[in-house]
Amino acid sequence: MGEAAAPRRLLTPRVNPPPHDVAIIGSGPAGLTAAIYCARANLAPLLFEGEPSSTGDQPGGQLMITTDVENYPGFPDGVMGPDLMAAFRAQAARFGAEFRTEKVSRVDFSQRPFRLWAGGSDPPAATARAVIVSTGAQSLLLGLEAEERLMGRGLSTCATCDGFFFTGREIAVVGGGDSAMEEALFLTKFATKVTVIHRRDQLRASKIMQDRAFASDRIEFLWNHIVTDLVGAEALEGVKVQHTESGAEHTRPLAGLFVAIGHRPNTDLFAGSLDMAPNGYLITEAGSTRTNVPGVFACGDVQDDVYRQAVTAAGSGCMAAIDAERWLEAQGSGGHR
Repeated sequence: MGEAAAPRRLLTPRVNPPPHDVAIIGSGPAGLTAAIYCARANLAPLLFEGEPSSTGDQPGGQLMITTDVENYPGFPDGVMGPDLMAAFRAQAARFGAEFRTEKVSRVDFSQRPFRLWAGGSDPPAATARAVIVSTGAQSLLLGLEAEERLMGRGLSTCATCDGFFFTGREIAVVGGGDSAMEEALFLTKFATKVTVIHRRDQLRASKIMQDRAFASDRIEFLWNHIVTDLVGAEALEGVKVQHTESGAEHTRPLAGLFVAIGHRPNTDLFAGSLDMAPNGYLITEAGSTRTNVPGVFACGDVQDDVYRQAVTAAGSGCMAAIDAERWLEAQGSGGHR
C-alpha cells in the first residue's frame, strides 16, 4: 500500500477588522482636537499617533520638540510644548478615543470602508467609515548634528512663535525666499539686529518683500555664506559660517537663529489617493476640510501652508471632526445612527 496522503492545511481567510466610525492619522494639535470632538460625538475614534522619532513626525507633532509656548490661548504664563500635547491627549482619552502608537504605512481610499495598514500588517490594521488626515508638516532644517540639541534653545523655525524671546538681542535668519524675509521683518520688532544669511548673492524673494527687507535699518545681509555648525552646549551662542566661494570660515556670536528654508508636508502616504497642490500640501474644499475623496478629511499643517500655528491647527481639527460627523450622519452611519 502507498503512503497515506498528508492532511490538507486549512487556510484561515484574511478578514478585514470591523470598521471604526472614524480613524485619525496624526496626533498633533489638529489630530488630537479632532479626536476630542469625535469622541464627544460618540464616534469612538481610533487615532494612529505615529512612532517616536527625533523629528516632528512623531506622536504629538512639532510641539514635542518645542520648549516654551507662550502664544497658545489659556496659558498666561506659557506652557511647555510636550506638556500641552500631553494635556490634549489626556482630554481625548477621557472621552474614549482609542490610541495606537503606530505609523500608518499604507492607505486604500478606493473602497469603503477605507483600509489602513501599519508597518507590514496584513490584513489592514484598521478599517474606517471616515478618515481624518492630520499628519502635519516638517520644517526643513540645515542637516547639522547640533540642531536637535539646540532646537528651542536659541534655534527656531517659527518667528511668530519665538520672536518675543529675543527682545533686545542679535539674531539671524537663514534663507532667501519670501518666508525668510517675512521672518526677518517680523523679528525686527524684537531684535536689535537681524542678519539674513543667504548662500547666494541675491534673494529669491519677490521684489516687494526684498524692497521691504532692504529698507529696514535693522536687517543686514551676509551674502554667499552657509551655516556649517552651531555653537553652544545648552543654548545657542553663535554660528559658524563659510563663504561659498573662498571657503573662508568665521564664527558670528548670536542669541538666536531662525531657519526659514521651507516646509515639507507629510503627504507621501497619500500620493495617488488625495489631490495635492504643487507644493505637496493636501487640497481641501474652501471653507471645509473635505478632500477630493468623500469621507476623507484633512486638517492642520498637512493642508495649511499659510498660518502653520498650533491654534489654527486645533481649529481645523475641530472643523474636520464636525465635517466627518455630519458626513457620517448623511450616510446613515456614525455614533448618532
